[in-house]
Amino acid sequence: MHTASPFCETIPSYVQVNILTSSGIEGQGFVSEDEYLEISDIKRDQSGEYECSALNDVAAPDVRKVKITVNYPPYISKAKNTGVSVGQKGILSCEASAVPMAEFQWFKEDTRLATGLDGVRIENKGRMSTLTFFNVSEKDYGNYTCVATNKLGNTNASITLYDLKGLGLHSLDNKHVEYDGLHMHSME
Repeated sequence: MHTASPFCETIPSYVQVNILTSSGIEGQGFVSEDEYLEISDIKRDQSGEYECSALNDVAAPDVRKVKITVNYPPYISKAKNTGVSVGQKGILSCEASAVPMAEFQWFKEDTRLATGLDGVRIENKGRMSTLTFFNVSEKDYGNYTCVATNKLGNTNASITLYDLKGLGLHSLDNKHVEYDGLHMHSME
């Protein structure tokens, strides 16, 4: 169970915590008779800025803003198999959400991959990691594993780099594919 406890020091009073959005106060969120408020079972979508108001009958309200960040383990939100012909450039990508930000690793079978080895480049930018093959060969085809890790855990996804020719497809370039004589254009 995850909890968050924004703290407001008060004279005997009650604490009111409002959830803020970019347009201002979204609405009264929580009220407590204590000096702090515990939000039980907090979810990642409850991260954000909160306004804490200490109210009593003696003085004007004391208002403070508190930012709450909900940490959570990675989950892979996007991973897509990719088909490419021998000799072409191939890119596998993996997107993971996590707080703190996930670190990525790529594997083929049990072997960890690294930039520069066997003509591949690994790029990690924010939530996205890509594995680029500059000149795909037969040995590059197969299953790859993207692993996303942070201090709260890890997750992985299996992504396949496959041969378009096995499907009767021929890549003419990055945007055009030919299938048994039918010419198709990618809209991506």
